[in-house]
Amino acid sequence: MSNVATADKPIKSRPALKLVKTNELSRDDWLTVRKGGIGSSDAGAAVGLNPYKSPLELWMEKTGRDAGLPKTDPNDETSPMYWGTLLEPIVAAHYTKRTGNRVRRVNAVLQHPSEPWMRANLDREIVGASDVQILECKTAGMNGARLWKEGVPEYVQLQVMHQLAVTGKQAADVAVLICGQELQVHRIERDDTMIAQLIDLERHFWRFVELDIAPPADGSDSADVALRTLYPNDTGQSLDLTDDLELSAVFSDLLAVRQSLTTQTRLEAQLKQRIQQRMGEATKAAFDGGEVSWKRSKDSVVLDLETLLKDQPDLPQRYPQSKPGSRRFLVNV
Repeated sequence: MSNVATADKPIKSRPALKLVKTNELSRDDWLTVRKGGIGSSDAGAAVGLNPYKSPLELWMEKTGRDAGLPKTDPNDETSPMYWGTLLEPIVAAHYTKRTGNRVRRVNAVLQHPSEPWMRANLDREIVGASDVQILECKTAGMNGARLWKEGVPEYVQLQVMHQLAVTGKQAADVAVLICGQELQVHRIERDDTMIAQLIDLERHFWRFVELDIAPPADGSDSADVALRTLYPNDTGQSLDLTDDLELSAVFSDLLAVRQSLTTQTRLEAQLKQRIQQRMGEATKAAFDGGEVSWKRSKDSVVLDLETLLKDQPDLPQRYPQSKPGSRRFLVNV
């Protein structure tokens, strides 16, 4: 975990409170409960270390502004979430087979004993083992597997550390099924210093929720989607920010970065073209540090829309389709 301050006080381990039982809780009710605090799966996003979700997007969810955000259908069989849910009991069963540790479900949303906004749902609790108490089950497909090459990804470590903070437990195992055929088991021990740092950072995020103030956008794709969802339309109003020193500095930095990108893009094209010119009709070229390929793609057949519309100019009127507009960010100097 990076960019965190050292905690002044050690964390006292106390057992979690059971906030609500989940046996007969509908998905909608469960999502409502989740909005009342930071869950373990929210921890990475809350502190800006989740590669898939920004603090801004998480803030929109917690403040009820997420209606327009893209949502994953839990019944979509092409979704990693669908397969993760389906395979969770299989991962848990094979964890028991691998380690001999018995596990059972925890049918409750847990709450930190002194930080009521800290919540946790455990995949399983481990029964009868003195050295580990929590099991977190994960699945990773071809795209997600790269995040596990060097062990447990940082955002999953934070998720588990959040669970240890809420429950007061000492250790957790993360069982991950890689590409449907390789089960890895990783142990994460309680770290009270990291927990104190995590709580401080999560508390800082939760203040944004309590004050109903959006956290800063972080440059991620998630933040871009969040901003477009928050502000889908423009009013035609013009803002005079010439006296805003902070944003004027931001604008100057933006111009400098764009100029640098333009220069680097031109240089990249020049270097690439030098290699292409030397390759001529060759398909590949090997170098001391790697290789490049320059292949012709297969021919394809596409619809000649321009000619079609000339022959049948009434087609757009016969088959209209409304396409919503989007806001474009243009810079003029």
